Amino acid sequence: MTLDTLFSRPGKFLRGNLHAHTTNSDGKLPTEEVVRRYKESGYDFLALTDHFLPSYQFPLTDARQYQSDTFTPLAAAELHVPRTENSALWHITAIGLPYDFEPTREGEDGPAIARRAAEAGAFITLVHPAWYSLSLADALTIDAAHAVEIYNHGCQLMHDKGDGAYLLDGLLDRGRPMLATAVDDAHFKSPDFGAAWVELKADSRDQADIVSALKAGHFYSTQGPVFHGIETSDTHLHVTCSAVSGVLVVGAGYLMAYQFATGLTRASIDLAPLAKSPWYRVVLIGADGKRAWSNPVWK
Repeated sequence: MTLDTLFSRPGKFLRGNLHAHTTNSDGKLPTEEVVRRYKESGYDFLALTDHFLPSYQFPLTDARQYQSDTFTPLAAAELHVPRTENSALWHITAIGLPYDFEPTREGEDGPAIARRAAEAGAFITLVHPAWYSLSLADALTIDAAHAVEIYNHGCQLMHDKGDGAYLLDGLLDRGRPMLATAVDDAHFKSPDFGAAWVELKADSRDQADIVSALKAGHFYSTQGPVFHGIETSDTHLHVTCSAVSGVLVVGAGYLMAYQFATGLTRASIDLAPLAKSPWYRVVLIGADGKRAWSNPVWK
């Protein structure tokens, strides 16, 4: 998908959070209260990703009773199996799982459980990689992942380890197509709610269509800044957006291009500095430091 295609697709953007926890694992609030807070804040969909661990009886939090014409709960979980180079457990979210998804199998590792969840239809994300020092070598073993959390608000707020760009770009630099998500990772034990989300275009509000749109990359991620449109020509990238202080185009390694100005709502960026990069992604930088991220595009 090109970035042009996302903004020319019919329909309005739907707002969704892809990472949150309830009292079914280590969250502070019960399912109904977490759902209420997101619904009343104008969210269109929510993935409740409780920790899929034996200590919590392998929960797949079922919030289908709260579905309405304007709100869709997504069947999801945060999957954990041993082990990575620097941590005892993998952390992988799977969104769109069947509710009868089988608990962790004996001897199952990260690549295996990610593959099994993907084969069951889920959207697979490597989550808060900086929080548990997930190495690029380990990430490259996961052949079924769709995305990396480029920003995790809970981990940034509580640990100063919310940025996943190092892993996303490392995978891209090695030819691994990946998408970028921004999430709350809300536990409601701190101000970790409503701070990062995706804006997605789907054919409908049904879970199947939302998950399909996630896999297709029909979304961008944000802490607040808004992309209104992105158009490409042979030489330039043209961006329209809410008022920001900068538009940055990131490519392989150190390659980049940018435009900065006060109250910038349009930018036309020469792509010549990225001529040797096989991919790029676009970042909006607000005057308050909040950012929005496009998905990476392969040339």
